[in-house]
Amino acid sequence: MRHYPTHIDLAPVLHAQGVVRLPGSKSISNRTLLLAALAQGDSEIKDLLASDDTHVMLTALQALGIAWQQHGQSQDYLVRGGAGSFAQHHADLFMGNAGTAIRPLTAALAVVGGDYTLHGVARMHERPIGDLVDALNAIGTQIEYTGVAGFPPLRIRPGHIHAQTMQVRGNVSSQFLTALLMVAPLIARQNPLTIEVIGELISKPYIEITLNLMQRFGVTVERNGWQSFSIAAGQSYRSPGVIQVEGDASSASYFLAAGAITGGPVRVEGVGRGSIQGDVRFVEALQQMGATITLGDDWIEASSSGVLRAIDADFNHIPDAAMTIAIAALYADGPSTLRNIGSWRVKETDRIHAMATELRKLGATVEEGADYLHVIPPVEIVAATIDTYDDHRMAMCFSLASLDGKARRGAAIRINHPDCVAKTFPDYFDVFATITHHQLF
Repeated sequence: MRHYPTHIDLAPVLHAQGVVRLPGSKSISNRTLLLAALAQGDSEIKDLLASDDTHVMLTALQALGIAWQQHGQSQDYLVRGGAGSFAQHHADLFMGNAGTAIRPLTAALAVVGGDYTLHGVARMHERPIGDLVDALNAIGTQIEYTGVAGFPPLRIRPGHIHAQTMQVRGNVSSQFLTALLMVAPLIARQNPLTIEVIGELISKPYIEITLNLMQRFGVTVERNGWQSFSIAAGQSYRSPGVIQVEGDASSASYFLAAGAITGGPVRVEGVGRGSIQGDVRFVEALQQMGATITLGDDWIEASSSGVLRAIDADFNHIPDAAMTIAIAALYADGPSTLRNIGSWRVKETDRIHAMATELRKLGATVEEGADYLHVIPPVEIVAATIDTYDDHRMAMCFSLASLDGKARRGAAIRINHPDCVAKTFPDYFDVFATITHHQLF
């Protein structure tokens, strides 16, 4: 893992241009690891993401008795499946701040059965999990809160599961539904199972990732719109043999935005028109802002020839990548509004408040609402020290404010605690420097 100092200084940069090979997708990596652990047979996983979040999942699986092996210094792993069970029935698991690890693992452990405790960093204990726990306990699992009700840490004990129907709210985090879908075959061993969604389901493209990967591991789900999901009885996960992890589409957003802001072109490799990740739709927002986007099977390129246009759009479908649009809005020709982003409030930090606070340091006028952000770009971007709130996306987003755009110049940016990028992209600033030629240290 890259070692970072307490801060990084980014000087203003005239232009960004080049080609970036993306790290593996966090969402695909952690889902694939758990599915491989629950599958029958051995799975070869190619290009797994190297990050804090995947380390959390790998360590937890090892503690649960799942054997895995890394091939040399590569990011290729062999995972020996447990065929729907874990060898260790007692474990104390540290989940860091990895939502993609704690939510599905909570469901899997509660259904498989055993005596487990799950806990994480302080922020994890502020991130809601109550909707998932309620859905599971309603069918006979035994999950208890050992701190504040509705939040980790958790204690899981053996339960008595009996259900053909489950219900879960969909308006706080799509990871709750993802967790239930991933363990659905373990519940539906004898009888079919239907999972019903109460209210609006947010971040739908992340559910598409889950369903796609489940199918690759041999389990099919019948979907009735976004209201219910049915799993036939008797299905079980089977190793696909070899599975390739796509490049991370959320991480692609920073480099593609750099191409749009400065003119580019900037190309990312590892994700393209055939991606199963919803965050590739980030490029549609860049196109609305006037960028030129070209897609290949395994690459995307962004460039522009003029001032970016302001945008007013619903970003419920791409909440993570939408943060990058808030920075691109600094370079737009008028005010921009990001709507339906209420899920930002319960991420690694309260991202609506954090983004508003740091954008104001750059000279922007910002209005924050319960589920929206309204950004009026400054006449001139002001040099600033950016706090990152132990949130990887804050650090990566605000690096873009050092770039010169067509409408206004970038500024000298100090990023405090840049090591937070280790959550998903440990080498981010080194890679960013390859297209901007920043001198980091």
